[in-house]
Amino acid sequence: MLTFWIEFLIVLGAILLGIRRGGVALGMIGGLGVAILTFGFRAQPSEPPINVMLIILAVVTASATLHVAGGLDWLVQLTEKVLRKHPRRVTLLAPLATFVLTVCVGTGHAVYALLPVISDVALRTRIRPERPMAISSVAAQMGITASPVAAAVTTFLAFAAKSAHPVGLFDILKITLPAGLVGVMAAAFWSMNRGKDLDQDPEFQQRLQDPKFRQALDVSVTTLDKELPRSAKLSVALFFSGVGAIIVLALFPSLIPSFNGKSVPMTTVVQIVMLAFGAFILFATNVKAADIARSSVFTAGMIAVVSIFGIAWMSDTFVSANSSLLVGKIKAMVEIAPWTFALAMFAVSMFVKSQAATLTIMIPFGQALQLPTSLLLGLIPSSYAYFFFAFYPSDLAAISMDRTGTTRIGKYLLNHSFMVPGLIGVGVSTCVAYALSRMAS
Repeated sequence: MLTFWIEFLIVLGAILLGIRRGGVALGMIGGLGVAILTFGFRAQPSEPPINVMLIILAVVTASATLHVAGGLDWLVQLTEKVLRKHPRRVTLLAPLATFVLTVCVGTGHAVYALLPVISDVALRTRIRPERPMAISSVAAQMGITASPVAAAVTTFLAFAAKSAHPVGLFDILKITLPAGLVGVMAAAFWSMNRGKDLDQDPEFQQRLQDPKFRQALDVSVTTLDKELPRSAKLSVALFFSGVGAIIVLALFPSLIPSFNGKSVPMTTVVQIVMLAFGAFILFATNVKAADIARSSVFTAGMIAVVSIFGIAWMSDTFVSANSSLLVGKIKAMVEIAPWTFALAMFAVSMFVKSQAATLTIMIPFGQALQLPTSLLLGLIPSSYAYFFFAFYPSDLAAISMDRTGTTRIGKYLLNHSFMVPGLIGVGVSTCVAYALSRMAS
């Protein structure tokens, strides 16, 4: 028992230290944790999550190529046109737009270009920008677990493929997509009446007395004046063709080649298709390979790969080495109240700034507890909780891009703009996903 708690503290300490250092440090310190567990405590190292890493590499490479070709910017411009056409409904349309954008491209980082537009539309309509800004940032991250090409979904797919009851990509999306939409809209409807209108907010009215503050508000922000390359629309068409191909193959597995009586795993199919369509975009748009490697989407994806490599390897090694003790102590509690596993996943995600990394840590734990795959599927939305401390880049970007100052971190740290929308969105989507998974099982 003493050895277990020492190992647990080492794993926890490695995660917290990695988070504090940021970037690829989480992965490297996770690797150090594997070394300590293996050489110091003679724990047999588990297999590193190669499939998960390769899927993320393939999807991120295709997404970064889309980014460089101007496809993401074109999608943002389309979204801005819709928002400016219906400005009074920005609190409902903006989070819906950021959710759908993430579902389409597989990354929440696409939201950065849209946040200043959302703030500007709200300001011009005299709607409190905090209302659409906070839920839009949250919705962008909620879309990750509903995207067929997001790392979190493909991570779950890879782990589920090794279980006694594997699930397909369509099985995942038919749960997470409607659950995510319901959760986002529930939080958006709550956000419509939060806070005071700008003309009744004494703090905002006081800041208006500053000429520099008023001048900053007069500057209009738009993406519509940005000239995009002709290849932008073509890159979007090709990227969505790749996503569509994956969905079709998931729906009709007979189309997937078989060798020695076994079909090519769906995890491998995702890798093949996304790399292939990334190459199609590369050839069709003639973007430079060096620009793809320098893309912010590519950089964020590579950081995720390294983080998952180390942290998931360390966590799985710890769970495998202590599986009998963990199962004996926790299984009964989870069997009586399955939702407690969702709370555990939510707590881990507060500190691990990635749903894919959270699932990579928690799914092996759930499998060690012999939890049904259907149950784990219903709890996927609870893997997003990094809004809790408002230290995620999209939350910080929403704060900085709201020129009125209504989107903010409160005096007591946790009373920030994202807390209630995040709790409502994740809570509702988890409940809906859990109910849908029970009905489907």
